[in-house]
Amino acid sequence: MPAKRSVVIVVFLLILGSSTRAQDFSNSELVNQVSVTGGRALVSTTSIVNDPYPSDPDPRIHFGNPATIAFNYGRFLGSYKTFGFNAELPVAVYFRMDLNTYENQIPKDIGALFLTPSLRVSAFSANSVNPWVSVGGGYGRFRESSERNFYGPNPGQTGTNTGVVQFGAGLDVWFWRRWGARF
Repeated sequence: MPAKRSVVIVVFLLILGSSTRAQDFSNSELVNQVSVTGGRALVSTTSIVNDPYPSDPDPRIHFGNPATIAFNYGRFLGSYKTFGFNAELPVAVYFRMDLNTYENQIPKDIGALFLTPSLRVSAFSANSVNPWVSVGGGYGRFRESSERNFYGPNPGQTGTNTGVVQFGAGLDVWFWRRWGARF
């Protein structure tokens, strides 16, 4: 098993194990919430900006759809009427997204890490089904391969730090008091 997968599994198990001890059993609200989401990143194919080779038969960059994993820790702040408010820390990672284009002018692959503190507002927070919206902002780290797509070294940057904005919506369904699913 690759080292990256082992680390992800160990971190997941540690977070899962510690979250059972972090709950405030005297309150009907869940004080600490931990979620893990897995899936695939979908990026549309795009045109290369300022293409230096106008005779290219296909001047677009094609992106792979890498496996993506996201962790989220949420801390219940309080409620007002039917709304619940949570501070949360989502962390999303994709380790490697393959890139392809006709000319040998782009990195072979890229990766990314996003860390975005947010505020989540849930409707009907005391019920077993509650829709929510989340908004926040934070840090993004992009890793570009040190090699070009077909051959040779990448003359460009191999790492980029930037600010990012996060927003999302979903539905939490609590099957048991402390176990549920997020959609």
